Formats: sequence, C-alpha cells, structure tokens
Amino acid sequence: MKRLKTGSKSMMSRCHCLQLQATLCCVLALGITGCGEEHPGIVPVSGVVMIDGQPLKAGQVQITPQGHRASVGKIEKDGKFRLSCYELYDGVLVGTHAATVTAVQQVDERSNRWFAPKKYATRATAELWVTIDGPTDDLQLELTWEGSKHTEPFVDRF
Repeated sequence: MKRLKTGSKSMMSRCHCLQLQATLCCVLALGITGCGEEHPGIVPVSGVVMIDGQPLKAGQVQITPQGHRASVGKIEKDGKFRLSCYELYDGVLVGTHAATVTAVQQVDERSNRWFAPKKYATRATAELWVTIDGPTDDLQLELTWEGSKHTEPFVDRF
C-alpha cells in the first residue's frame, strides 16, 4: 500500500495554485459586481401621492426605469413616501420613467379593498410618468377617481 505524502512539494504547489485561482476568481467577481461601489445615477427621492387633492393613506409607489432595477416606496398615512432601489431610501435612477401606485389591502381570502383606482397599479394602464433630474424631496404623484367606475375606496370581491 502506497502512502500519500501530504507534505510533498507537488501537492503543496497544487494547493497553492488552487488557492490563488480561487482568490483571483473572487476578486474578479467582486470587481464585476461593483461590491463596495455606489450605484451611479441613483439619487434620493421622496414625495407625496395625492388622490383628488387629498393624501393617499396607504399603498406603494414603484418607479421602473427601462432596463434597470425598479425603486419602491411605502406610502405612509400622510401620503408621503421615500424610494429605495439597492439600499433603504437610496432613491431612483435619474431620467424619465413609468410609475405605478398600488393601493390595495386584503380584506379576506376572497376580497380586497382598493384605496385608489386599479388602473394605477399596472404600467400598461397607469399612464404615470415621472422625471427625476436630481435629488428631490417633493415629487408629487397626482391620482384621480375621475374616469373610474368608483369614486372612493371600494371592496373588490373575486
């Protein structure tokens, strides 16, 4: 029976080579993903959602730059929101983007309460666009019940 010499130079050099390769792969992966770098073009954005002149009291705002990660913010009871993309409240990419507002609460397993018209919940029907030129704390999203079959919050049964 042959014994493997764990202290042999050839085995040590192979281990050293594998460790070096693994280290280089990790360094390259971190460099490619941008670990530790800020996200260029992302600026802090906060604002308020109004519906027919009154603050929307619940829901979520989503701004979706084409070809980029979406930014999302929870709507507070006073209608205010702050957007997050990669980190909490880091904001949204500069530019003109589609926006949606989803203001729905589950009532039970067969119904939801909507606090704004459903059309604002999808990009295809929301027709909301925002232009972000730089950091801002006063972005306003104006919604309306006009043109909807409802004129106030409603329960949708399914």
